[in-house]
Amino acid sequence: MEFPSHLKYTKDHEWIRIEDGNIAYVGITAFAQEELGELVYIEVDTVGETIGKDDVFGTVEAVKTTSDLFLPVSGKVLEFNAEIDESAGDNPTLVNESPYDKGWIIKMEITDPSELEDLMDADAYQELVQ
Repeated sequence: MEFPSHLKYTKDHEWIRIEDGNIAYVGITAFAQEELGELVYIEVDTVGETIGKDDVFGTVEAVKTTSDLFLPVSGKVLEFNAEIDESAGDNPTLVNESPYDKGWIIKMEITDPSELEDLMDADAYQELVQ
């Protein structure tokens, strides 16, 4: 199982990748997608909203269960990955196939960068799930 070192992780199995300044991408970890199984639907209806750390920004639905998605840090949801959105690419299994790359779920603008300090690095996250 992969634990990319350039990402930060949450106890709820989301990852965040910081891009330019305060822009970041968020998705679920390889561990989470393996636990859920094949994803059949992903819903994010918070685009354009500013949400607090640990608040729900969407849901993922697998064959047997539905799980909430929690924002790793406070910020504004800028974009829902069109490749996995039902109204566009409609390929939620992209998260299963490429959880850390093409299977990102949202692009966001971080409003409180200091909250990144509360997240786990790859080693800490790997210890949590193994």
